[in-house]
Amino acid sequence: MIHWHTKAFGELTLEEFYDIIQLRMDVFIVEQNCPYQELDGKDKHCLHIYATSEKQIIAYARIVPPGLSYPQISIGRVAIHENYRKKGLGKELIRHTIDKIEEEFGAQDIQIGAQCYLKKFYQSFGFYSVSDDYLEDGILHVDMVRKHKNTE
Repeated sequence: MIHWHTKAFGELTLEEFYDIIQLRMDVFIVEQNCPYQELDGKDKHCLHIYATSEKQIIAYARIVPPGLSYPQISIGRVAIHENYRKKGLGKELIRHTIDKIEEEFGAQDIQIGAQCYLKKFYQSFGFYSVSDDYLEDGILHVDMVRKHKNTE
């Protein structure tokens, strides 16, 4: 059974934070062969959304406050454990994260920096491109925004 958790940085146990960083490093540094500074100083200011199954963290995203990465609130470091991919967990994670943003901060625009191969995935949640494709850490990305239905 999958359990969802939402915690501020100070609420995470050392073990939870370790497991989150391990998942992020496995996905972004090892799998994508992308050496970069994983500990970027933003985690202390973020809400951390993650799913566990049998005490293992299997999905993760962080909600980044406005002004830290983008002018709008943003979602970052979206990662799914390799054994849990292609099962709809990514969709569940993004839906859960958007719902949590609306619950905790009210309905508002959300901006992300998405890897280009995931553009259609994010479009399915109402995100659209607001930049040309660009290289970040050797991987093509695009900035995308999801407008809240009450904003213009």
